[in-house]
Amino acid sequence: MSQPHFIVFANEKGGTGKSTTAVHTAIALAASGHRVGALDLDSRQRTTTRYLENRDATMRRTGDALPVAAYEVLDDQAVEGLDAAIARLARQCDVLVIDTPGRDDPVARAAILKADTLVTPMNDSFVDLDLIGQVHPDTFKITRPSFYAELIWNSRTQRAKSTGKSVDWVVLRNRLQHIQSHNLHRVGAAMDELARRVGFRVIPGLGERVIYRELFPKGLTLLDLAQIGDVGMGHIAARQELREMIAGLQIPAADAPEMDGAPQPVAAAG
Repeated sequence: MSQPHFIVFANEKGGTGKSTTAVHTAIALAASGHRVGALDLDSRQRTTTRYLENRDATMRRTGDALPVAAYEVLDDQAVEGLDAAIARLARQCDVLVIDTPGRDDPVARAAILKADTLVTPMNDSFVDLDLIGQVHPDTFKITRPSFYAELIWNSRTQRAKSTGKSVDWVVLRNRLQHIQSHNLHRVGAAMDELARRVGFRVIPGLGERVIYRELFPKGLTLLDLAQIGDVGMGHIAARQELREMIAGLQIPAADAPEMDGAPQPVAAAG
């Protein structure tokens, strides 16, 4: 049996919308025809797990059939436990979304090594950019990659040597402000410069919207407009953000062969 496509969400900083983005990605891919698994490595906060449990509860309460992912939280916080959990979920899915905790530990590093697509959500600020690159205080130019960028670089190199596969590292500019500013431009320019030096792609993520916090208790996503009820223009705009983000991740389409070695991207359904 072939291995699923591994999408690993990793960022050592908290508050970047990592788990919300991971859940929306998992459900959007399930809606597009993928068999999706979700593995939550944060056994303390369990945000991804709670989100998907809330979704199950909503379906039981309403009787609605919604796109779902098979999911599990990693209680055995050891590399051997990670491998066992992956083996269980891999039997049920062709895409496996792994949500790592907001810290550096051996299990998170082991998960990063398995990534086909590595996603680092970041808020649009120099505070978050410091995770992957240091910036000159006067020119706002990148002075050097950070420890985390070097960690990812080494992990990608190690994976390429051991498997012969490359890793697509994607940095998501989450919570983008909708008003242009000098800071927004400077962060974007610095991120683009660092992307060329370190080798990642930058794509827009999910905006700063109250909508996302309101969806959590019911486990709903922006693809579940019929269940949300009072839908406004903000919901429609946010759903378009989600669609564009999923397309930007360039995950191979469900049950479609790869052509000329290049994955065929899938867009979000709904």
